Amino acid sequence: MVAAALGGAVNSIAGGGTLITFPAIVALGVPPLVANATSTVALWPAAVGSMWGYRGHLTEVRPWVIRFAIPSLLGGALGAWLLLHTPSKAFDRIVPFLVLAATLLFLLQETLVPRRHGAAVDAVPEHPRWGFLAAQFLVGIYGGYFGAGIGILMLAVLGIMGFGNIHTMNGLKNWGGLLMNAVAAIMFAASGIVNWPVALAMAAGGIIGGYGGARLAQRVGQAPVRRAITVIGLSAFAYLMLRNW
Repeated sequence: MVAAALGGAVNSIAGGGTLITFPAIVALGVPPLVANATSTVALWPAAVGSMWGYRGHLTEVRPWVIRFAIPSLLGGALGAWLLLHTPSKAFDRIVPFLVLAATLLFLLQETLVPRRHGAAVDAVPEHPRWGFLAAQFLVGIYGGYFGAGIGILMLAVLGIMGFGNIHTMNGLKNWGGLLMNAVAAIMFAASGIVNWPVALAMAAGGIIGGYGGARLAQRVGQAPVRRAITVIGLSAFAYLMLRNW
């Protein structure tokens, strides 16, 4: 529950919460493939809390909210399907490098997300371009398959597309994550690979962390959280590599 509360809060602030929840579940002795599916299901309620915390920033970008839904849902479904058709042993070999890639992505977030200054800080593009929707579909595939770092990818693309207000960007990021995780969670639950006692305990903590993180993110800095998540991610990579050996 504590890991999920922290993960939900981190996801609402910047993304990277899976780098807390996934290693925590694996440390309980759950196989990585099952841990990944369980983490997705467990963090979905946190995504609801995060989006609710940012709901006020979504009313001004309604066209984006509507058009954001389709590539997020389709990409999440395809990614979840790919995971369900990945052999467990193959996923065990792949996952340390997914964790490492997500950690490096998190570490480089400030470089990837363009900073806006002056009058441009509240910039909102009028309509989503097709190129952005295609990029969101690719992000959705990754989100449905593993998920760590999808928030960072979405923030980067939103910044490139011309958004300037980080809270509006976080609102859209949480909305996209909510959708792709919802369809993935449904598919994982239907497949029978979710560890339900762990998922339900983490869901309870995730709801609190998701909403609390969304409210807190609009009031405090993020530097201490970012440093902690980077350390956790690199430690998880080392642990998973040693586990495979």
